[in-house]
Amino acid sequence: MNRFPQLLIVLIALSICACAKKTIEVDTLIVQGKIIDGTNGAAFVGDIGITGDTISFIGNSEDFNVEANNVVDASGLTVSPGFIDPHTHAWVDLRSNDANKNINYLTQGVTTVFAGNDGDGPFDIDAAAGELNPNGIGTNVVFLVGHGSVRREILGMSDAAPTEEQLEAMKALVRKGMETGAFGFSTGLYYAPGSFSTTEEVIELTKEIGKYNGIYDSHIRDESSYNIGLIGAVKETIEIGEKSGVPIHFAHIKALGVDVWGKSTEIIHLIEEARSRGLRVTADQYPWRASGTNLQNAVISRWVMAGGDDAYYKRLNDPKLLPRIREEIKENIRKRGGPESLLITADYKDEEMIGLNLGKIAERMKLDPVEATLVIAKNGGARVASFNMNEDDMKNFMTQDWVMTSSDGSKGHPRKYASFPEKYLRYVIESPVLSLETFVYKSSALAASTFGIEKRGTIKVGNYADVLVFDEERFRPLADFSEPENLSQGVAHVFVNGQPSISEGTPTPMLSGRVLRKNK
Repeated sequence: MNRFPQLLIVLIALSICACAKKTIEVDTLIVQGKIIDGTNGAAFVGDIGITGDTISFIGNSEDFNVEANNVVDASGLTVSPGFIDPHTHAWVDLRSNDANKNINYLTQGVTTVFAGNDGDGPFDIDAAAGELNPNGIGTNVVFLVGHGSVRREILGMSDAAPTEEQLEAMKALVRKGMETGAFGFSTGLYYAPGSFSTTEEVIELTKEIGKYNGIYDSHIRDESSYNIGLIGAVKETIEIGEKSGVPIHFAHIKALGVDVWGKSTEIIHLIEEARSRGLRVTADQYPWRASGTNLQNAVISRWVMAGGDDAYYKRLNDPKLLPRIREEIKENIRKRGGPESLLITADYKDEEMIGLNLGKIAERMKLDPVEATLVIAKNGGARVASFNMNEDDMKNFMTQDWVMTSSDGSKGHPRKYASFPEKYLRYVIESPVLSLETFVYKSSALAASTFGIEKRGTIKVGNYADVLVFDEERFRPLADFSEPENLSQGVAHVFVNGQPSISEGTPTPMLSGRVLRKNK
C-alpha cells in the first residue's frame, strides 16, 4: 500500500498547525521558573512575558511563537511578584544621590516601599514626588500623610489641644495629602507630637480620608505599659476606625516588653471581634525580636519632650525635674527588659560605644544605667536596638490571615537590609510556620489589596511588571546586629516596571521606580 499520500497529509497538517501558532512579541521572556503568583495558590512551572512595563504573557511559551528581545532562564529558580514593604523609613534614602537607590530593599526582593509611616509623612505629595522624580528612584514608593507632620505645621511641638480653627487647618492639610495622591493617613501616637493628641482629634482628622478610600495606619499609642497600656491602645485604634468609618492598619504589631508578653492572644481576639463587626483591620510585622528607635524615645517620657529641643534639654538639666525623670527612666528600662536589652547601634558621638548595650556602657562610664542614659541623651541621643519581644507572640501574630510582612527599616538595625529573607529563612525554612506560597502572599498581594495598590502584588497579565526571581537555596539575610548593612543574597533578577534593576544577581544602573498615587 502506498503511504505517500497519507504521509503528505500528515506533513501538511503539521505545517498548518505550526503556522497556526499565535505569534507573541515581548521585550523579556522569563522561562521555566517556578511561579508563585502571590494569590496564596499553589506554585506552577511556566513562562512570563514582559512588554514595556506590563506582564503580557503567562503560560507555556512552546505553545506559541514567542519572539523576545531578552530571555531569562529561571529554571531551578522561583518567580514571584516583587515584594511590597508597607512600613519603611526610606524617604531619606530615596532623596539621596546614591546611584543604586534602595538597593538594600531591591536585594530583599522589594519593589515597592511605603514612606511617611509613624506620622512622619508629607502633606503635599506633589512636592514630595518632585524631590524624587528628577533623579529617578530604584523602587516604587507609596506615601502616607503624616499626623505628626500636620500637627507640627499647625501647632509645632506644643502639647496643647488644637483650637477649632487649628483643627480645621489640620484637616485641610490631610485633604491636601489625599488629593495629591497619598494612600492613607499615618500616626505615631507613641511619639511626640502625636502623643499629645487626643483620640477625638485623631478621629476627626481620620474622617477626612474616608472620601478618598484611604486607610488609617498607626504606630499605636502604647505597645507596652507606658501610658494607656497595650490593650488600651489596641482598643483606641479600633475606636478610631469605627468612629471614623475608615479601615485601620496596625503598624509593626507587637507585644513590647516583659509586662505585656503573652498578650498577643487577647489582641488577636479584639481584632477578630472588630472584623466580625465589619471593620477592616490589618497589620504588618517585622521578623525580629528587637525593635529599633532612639534611646530617648525608648526610655524618656513624652512630657519631657513637649515644646521642642530647647525645652527638652532644659528639662534634662532641671534639678527640680530630674528626680522624676530619673525614676521614669529606671522604670522604662525595666519594661524594656533591663539595660542589657538596649543595644546602641548608631548616631552616638562616641563611636566606641556603638555595638555595646546600655549595661556595658554604664560600666565604662562608671555610672548606673539611668545616669548613663542621661549622659547619652544630653549629648544628642543614640539609636538603639531594643530586644523586647517574645517569640511565641511573634509567631501568633505572624500566622494571622491579616498580618503582612514589613521591615520598619531604620539605621543601625538589620531589618533595613534583611527583613524579608530573615522571615523566609526563620519561618519558612528553619522553624516553619508559613508555607512558601503564604510567605509570598504576605509579602506582596496582601499589602497591595489592603492599601489599594492597583495592578501590583500578583503575577497577572495586565499587571505592572514588578517581578522577582530568586533562588530558594540561597535567599538568605547576611545583615545582623554586628553588621547591620550587609546586603542580602539569593536574588537573581528584579524587574521594576518591566526594567531590570538586578540582573544575574548584580544591580543595574536602572532607576525605574515610580511615585504611586491613589485616586490619580
